[in-house]
Amino acid sequence: MKMQVPAQVKELAESTVEQAEKAFTTFIEAAHKSVDMVPHPATDISKKTLSLTEQNMKTAFDHARNLLHATDLQHFMQIQSDYLKTQFTTAQEQMKQLGGDMMASAKTAASNEKTGYYRRKRDEGKPMPGLT
Repeated sequence: MKMQVPAQVKELAESTVEQAEKAFTTFIEAAHKSVDMVPHPATDISKKTLSLTEQNMKTAFDHARNLLHATDLQHFMQIQSDYLKTQFTTAQEQMKQLGGDMMASAKTAASNEKTGYYRRKRDEGKPMPGLT
């Protein structure tokens, strides 16, 4: 069964996706700037999270565009199914990456606390990474 979407509706949908993508780009650029103000070691995890969010949103916008070009219901459902499978796999991989990064940061912080790294820096009057 062929889907007949009026050209005006399709153009409106494409325009809406484009506007949403531009708005997201503006937001993510501002977020990247604000992350630079976050103290280390949280900066690395924040940057990684923003990068993954940016990738996921790019994929979502591409998916929305692909759906606009579906020729029939079966094609539409196939596009949707492929997207969901890919996103499920991607989400699992991203959670593993973030989990590993968070564990590494926690170990570094614990090691620094154990060795008195931060106390020494404070007593020396020097900037303390992650706390300045």
